[in-house]
Amino acid sequence: MARKFLYIIAGLIVLVLAGAFAYRFFGNDLIRMSLVPGEEFRAQPDVARNAYDDKAMWLARPDLPGNPALWTPEGYSPRARPGGAAVFFIHPTSYVSRDHWNAPIDDAETNDRAALFLRGQASAFNEAGEIWAPRYRQATFGAFLTSAADAERALNLAYGDVATAFDSFLTQIGPRRPIILAGHSQGALHLTHLLRDRIASDPKLLRRVVAAYVVGWPISRTTDLPRLGLPDCATADQARCILSWQTFAEPADPSLIVDTYDKTTGFDGQPRRGTPMVCTNPLIGTPGATAPATANLGTLYPAADLATAAITAGKVPARCDERGFLLIGEGPAVGPYVLPGNNYHVYDYSLFWANVRADANRRLAAFKP
Repeated sequence: MARKFLYIIAGLIVLVLAGAFAYRFFGNDLIRMSLVPGEEFRAQPDVARNAYDDKAMWLARPDLPGNPALWTPEGYSPRARPGGAAVFFIHPTSYVSRDHWNAPIDDAETNDRAALFLRGQASAFNEAGEIWAPRYRQATFGAFLTSAADAERALNLAYGDVATAFDSFLTQIGPRRPIILAGHSQGALHLTHLLRDRIASDPKLLRRVVAAYVVGWPISRTTDLPRLGLPDCATADQARCILSWQTFAEPADPSLIVDTYDKTTGFDGQPRRGTPMVCTNPLIGTPGATAPATANLGTLYPAADLATAAITAGKVPARCDERGFLLIGEGPAVGPYVLPGNNYHVYDYSLFWANVRADANRRLAAFKP
């Protein structure tokens, strides 16, 4: 019963988080009063440089008992042989309180919810390699509902933890291991900064990247992508490239995201207004493409008790539209958390779970040091 309750809570959290990007500018006063922290942001010391040498600072890593990222649906299993890539996965927001701008690193409920996200998202990569997913002082999702300076401070604090965890990850995996980078929503936002700040300027590190899955957060082809150090993936077996998508059923109304996106500034300092977004079709691993439902190797469908999920192939098609959104036709009945505008953000990974898994394996096989 406790597990079922946590799954329900996790779904509700993701629902609110999924609308965060839009509500940052368009949320109503009641939502802000309910979810935006009432206190001022409190500066905190940077996490110690060696903090992530401690196994307790990770939600998933190869030597962690009960690793949630090792979950698989029936018919699949995690990698059994040594080797493969080291996967650095940044989970989405799981902190829902308005008590603080950032989650306490040891908050049990927050970490339990984050572990559930790893089961449904990071697990797609557990055949390609060993998954490392750090705990971090994530910004509460109320930080996405306001343009106040405190929200930016909270996101910067969260990113500082992620960057420190990444440095420790690099030390612990050694200097030659191939790397897969992945994240979702807030995690994908932090991943874009990690690419820009730490990876794009380091040629040796850049050569180790098999692929970066920046899912559920927009990347402007014009104002962001040139600063990330990697191109978007042009072919299905290309290594050292970026994949990104944001999923909508049809008829799609992404106006809230578009209106917000058009008010922001890209990594090159220029407006994002009117610029196309990176859209990789996860069914076939190429940009701006169309694929039928028969190309879908498997979508996760939660069980009635929400304690696990089954996988079913051939149900969900996908195509990229001209602006850069991924459209899936009518949309499957995978759960109750579809957002206004037919936004399937919550299901960005699970709709294409088996294809993401195959994609990571294929790019790893094509990778040459």
